[in-house]
Amino acid sequence: MTLDLEVHPHKRFNPLTGEWVLVSPHRTQRPWQGKQEQTESASRPSYDPGCYLCPGNQRHGGQQNPVYADTFVFTNDFSALLPDTPALVENPDDLFRVASEKGICKVICFSPRHDLSVPNMTQEAVELVVDVWKNEYEQFLLNPEISYVQIFENKGAIMGCSNPHPHCQVWASSGIPSIVALEQENQRKYREKHGVPMLVDYLARELEQQDRLIYRNEEFVVLVPFWAVWPFETVILPRQHCPSMDSFTIGQVRGFADAYRKLTQAYDRVFECEFPYTAGIHQAPATNAIHDDWQLHMHFYPPLLRSATVRKFMVGYEMLASAQRDITAEKAAGVLRQAMSRL
Repeated sequence: MTLDLEVHPHKRFNPLTGEWVLVSPHRTQRPWQGKQEQTESASRPSYDPGCYLCPGNQRHGGQQNPVYADTFVFTNDFSALLPDTPALVENPDDLFRVASEKGICKVICFSPRHDLSVPNMTQEAVELVVDVWKNEYEQFLLNPEISYVQIFENKGAIMGCSNPHPHCQVWASSGIPSIVALEQENQRKYREKHGVPMLVDYLARELEQQDRLIYRNEEFVVLVPFWAVWPFETVILPRQHCPSMDSFTIGQVRGFADAYRKLTQAYDRVFECEFPYTAGIHQAPATNAIHDDWQLHMHFYPPLLRSATVRKFMVGYEMLASAQRDITAEKAAGVLRQAMSRL
């Protein structure tokens, strides 16, 4: 009997993290009597007087928002990282290790409109967002106390987003976070072995196979990674070697915004709802070192599985043994391509 990846259980390796994911395609037929999520209403006012992110409103910390017309950036009033955290030499105790961590957390409002999100913003408005991301990264490059800049977006209450006003966060830290450090180490090893950055090589292979491709423009490609864990997980990759956003050309800003916008529009077509997700950019650390091993990429982790009300839960085996998924990456890509064709 020959192993059929669309039928038989198998494992797929994630070369970025060095971890395996169990794929069980036969489980897509199992009945579901578990939790059904409530769908969120897409109907919101363009301005909400009770929203602490809307223009002119007061935030919980007492600060007043300006009457901004496009994007708006401010330091998070309840930052997870603080710039004046006292220094502490790492405790060498193998069981109770502690280390100091400094940083700066910011919030970026994508638009003054409370009722918008990326898929229903204009191309020009999303380009402004990408320009702000680029500028924030460049500014943190000048700060010697910052080693990494994590840009991320949580969309939807199901993903823990406490405010539907379109926004994202930037957490700039003195250390390199664990997942990023894993990706950095594995990209370094791959380039040392093969002489080319891992994700440059990977994209070339994906463009040959085309099984998991969703969308492409002149600068970027959207695909479901071979090792995806979440049902409709995707990644946006540059077509050229590009370690970080500070090297973005005008064309790359435009292309990245287009890929981001088109992908989120396709997500909303899959189950005809505002598709929730957590998304974030992984790029080279904000240090003066050479980072030729790195290839910038943007991860999207949406939780929905079968419908707008049935989500994927990371419990049981996933928490205790290994990540697991039912629908294959290839089938998920087919669903997203079909959704993209309806745009």
